[in-house]
Amino acid sequence: MARSALLLAAVLVAVLSLSLAAEPRKRPRLLGGLEEADVREEGVQRALDFALTEYNKASNDRFHSRARQVLRARKQLVAGVNYFLEVEIGRTTCTKSQPTLSLSDCPFHEEPHLKRNSVCSFQIYTVPWDGKISLTKSSCHDA
Repeated sequence: MARSALLLAAVLVAVLSLSLAAEPRKRPRLLGGLEEADVREEGVQRALDFALTEYNKASNDRFHSRARQVLRARKQLVAGVNYFLEVEIGRTTCTKSQPTLSLSDCPFHEEPHLKRNSVCSFQIYTVPWDGKISLTKSSCHDA
């Protein structure tokens, strides 16, 4: 009986080893671990829009800024979802005093004295099922 249990365990270990070796790119998800996120994902887009809205509210600049490109997007499943975004943003020609339907309609400044690009790191915490979202960390530097 002990021999058959030992043999069964050895076979299971061998099968598991072979299946892991056959797919080296797939790693098991770690609960609470960071993983890359698709920029087109709805949750990433909502987090990005929220971060940029908060950035523009806090900025003393008279012009709105918007994303030029998302350099990296990661997410972490916790009691909600943490999004970690690295974003290149640029100053637009739309001023904060004029009503804007959508920032995506605002062109970027191209004149050297008005053009400004930054790279920002944003951490956004969301609890989608409760409708909660907050910008927990934000830092930017000139690009």
